[in-house]
Amino acid sequence: MKVADFELGGEIIKPGTRKTVELAVARLYTHSEMTLPVQVVHGRRAGPVLFVCAAVHGDEINGVEIIRQLLKNQVLNSLRGTLIAVPVVNPFGFIQRARYLPDRRDLNRSFPGSAKGSLAGRLAHVFMSEIAAQSDFGIDLHTGSNFRSNMPQIRASLEDQQTVDLAMAFGAPVVVPSEMREGSLRETVASLGKPVLVYEGGEALYFNDAAIRTGIRGIIKVMRHVEMLAPGRSAKIRESIITDRTSWLRANMSGIFTRRMKLGGFVRKGDLLGLIRDPLGDEEEKVIAPLAGIIIGQLAIPLVHEGDALIHLARVPDSSDAEEAMDHFASTLTDEDFGMER
Repeated sequence: MKVADFELGGEIIKPGTRKTVELAVARLYTHSEMTLPVQVVHGRRAGPVLFVCAAVHGDEINGVEIIRQLLKNQVLNSLRGTLIAVPVVNPFGFIQRARYLPDRRDLNRSFPGSAKGSLAGRLAHVFMSEIAAQSDFGIDLHTGSNFRSNMPQIRASLEDQQTVDLAMAFGAPVVVPSEMREGSLRETVASLGKPVLVYEGGEALYFNDAAIRTGIRGIIKVMRHVEMLAPGRSAKIRESIITDRTSWLRANMSGIFTRRMKLGGFVRKGDLLGLIRDPLGDEEEKVIAPLAGIIIGQLAIPLVHEGDALIHLARVPDSSDAEEAMDHFASTLTDEDFGMER
């Protein structure tokens, strides 16, 4: 069957080709035009349309590198369907190395937006009308914020079986059930009946090799799952662990926090996770694990105020299985090769 041309922003992309499209967003007060850069890879054979996007928060840059490497990967030469890659959804924040837009709005609370709304609303509207409207499903790439680092993980609504299947196909070590947030890209696209995965990994403004590698191979696994790509070589597959509860442990005093456990580490109830000490050495508080689980997020700097979130702990149904899963995840970071650019 002949594959039709793909159109985005008035540009025509022929089957078996790729093209970068600049979607007009707004004009700066310098008179310069700000655009949303998108690369479309249109396969020679029919298949689903997937969008992969990053930097909805402008300082979350791991996803930008994931998409760059994905676009360089030779597996796309045999693509079925269409990949819409949006490495920088929030170009305003990206330029300023900032989470938000110049109007201090959170783009990820501004969807679906409006053509005549705020700057955030207009950008959200362009994304929804040009990209989400033409896609069958999406993967939204994020990192931790506010000096917090996240272990590679998928956040998704597990009420929809198609979303569950995509989440498990991605192969992140942990899947975290996550409620929809009003105005988020995920909630808005899902309201159209299109599943979206949110991938979290690393820290804002810094590259994290483990998060980048996990992200790119996860996207490729999803594309193989939906038959956009041919099956890969057989390998030992371990299913992601689905957590049933997560909670942030907070500081009960202000001071200097010294961690005793690493991100991704498995802990048992009662384990010492770290110490908070007064700079003068007069006070000290132990941070103790209230339950057995995996550290899926943590504060990346040692200076804390009372009430600050320190460690994000995910409870797991089976402790022994969780330990094995973390060991397996660590080994696959060096043992598997997905043809990534070096």
